[in-house]
Formats: sequence, structure tokens, C-alpha cells
Amino acid sequence: MIQNVFTRMAAILLLSTLILSACSTPATPPPVLTDTPKPTSTNTAVPTNTSTPTRTPRPTSTPNLAETQKYEDFNQEIQSYYDQGYLDTTEGSIQEIDDFSNDWAQLGWYQWMPIGSKADDFFLSGHFKWMSAYKNADESGCGLVFAIQPDSSHYAVFLDRAKIIFLDADSSYGSYSLPVGKTRGSGRIKFGNPGEADFTLIIKDHSAYVLVDGELIGEYSLAQSRILQGDVGLSTLSGTNKDYGTRCEMTDVHMWTPE
Repeated sequence: MIQNVFTRMAAILLLSTLILSACSTPATPPPVLTDTPKPTSTNTAVPTNTSTPTRTPRPTSTPNLAETQKYEDFNQEIQSYYDQGYLDTTEGSIQEIDDFSNDWAQLGWYQWMPIGSKADDFFLSGHFKWMSAYKNADESGCGLVFAIQPDSSHYAVFLDRAKIIFLDADSSYGSYSLPVGKTRGSGRIKFGNPGEADFTLIIKDHSAYVLVDGELIGEYSLAQSRILQGDVGLSTLSGTNKDYGTRCEMTDVHMWTPE
């Protein structure tokens, strides 16, 4: 089932724009949110189905060279994160996830496709490509949703053209999401439209690390009271209603979980 959520930031920007157009006066403070309806799924731009990931095969006595190289690359990636202190162990399982492609044209909203795995500590890496139909689109891009609970509470992280967007979507906020502050790092990046990069999200205990092209861009502290064991999904944040909206493609996606 596809889920979608409206970002508080986008909602306020959209409301402010409407007020400016009508009155030509400075934007008024954002309204108090009351009785916000729960988000509902739509039939617009449904992403391709993502099948349940499978365990990466270990080389045999007559290994496939491509699979062997992939397995070695995974081991190097895990060891690198361990050496940098992002992981407590190198013992775990790697799952490969089908390529993901999604067009989404609903300004300020994001939706996700669950990958069929639950986790608390993990890392998920992939190669992201994203673009928007409108050159100066609002915040938008590819991302991940994790710690998804039965009441739809979750965290979401997106790779935008200019920054990492890290959101807390507790169910008590209604259909809105609030930004998570940085503990370390600038959180800033710079890409054009389209953009393309390798992306990694690492969750260890209640700390989150976001790497772009192998470089730490931001570290974030998650609420100790929040349950992190939950579903994980691939997501698209739309920055415009025009044409196809925002397009996201993810390849070479894989997820590691400790044993």
C-alpha cells in the first residue's frame, strides 16, 4: 500500500504564496492546525512494485564473477562504516532491493513503497537520480522512510538539490511532518536539476548518519522515546504539481542489518 504525507514546511509555503497573490501584503503567521485529516493514498503516479528483498548469495566453489565482486564490494562498504564508527559490528545480512522508479506530482507531499523488511539498526544505500518538471521546484527528491509504525508514525529523509531534508512524522502531528535538527554536519549539498548521487542512511541506536557520495553530510539524534523497529520504504517527495511533478529513480539499492 502506498502512503503519503504532507510536509508542514511545504504547507506553510503554499499557504503563504496564496495570501501574497491575493493581497500583496507580507505573509501572515501560519494557521494553527486543527483536526487535520489523516493522509490518504491516491491513484496518481503509483510507483512500480518493489518485491521483497532477498539475501545476497555467497560465492561458491565455482562463483559467478559478477556476484563475487558484488559480495566483496558489500564487505568493503560494511567494513568502511564500521571503521568510521557508524556500525558496532560487521556481522550481519545484506539484502538487495529491486530498482525503484516513481513520478509524483503533488506539491509538498511524499509517498512511500514498503520494501517488505522491518529494522531498527540498519544501513540502506543506493544510487539516486531525481528531477522535477519545474526548474525552480520546491524541496523535492528521492528518499527513505523508516521506523514506520501501525499508526503511520515514521521518520523520512530526502536528498534535495540543496540540502538533506530529515523529517519527523509522529502521528500526533496529524498529516504534517516536522524537521529534525542536526547534531553534526552542515546538512547542505549542491546539485542541479536533474541531480544524481550515491546516498546512504545509517541508523545506530537513536543516531542517524546521512552520507552523500561517501561523505558525511549530517548526523541527527532521534527521540529516545520513539520506537525505531518498523517498516522501511523507498520514497519520493514532490516539489511541483506541474506535468510529471518530481521523478525519482533508485538503483543498486541494498540494505544491511546486524545479526
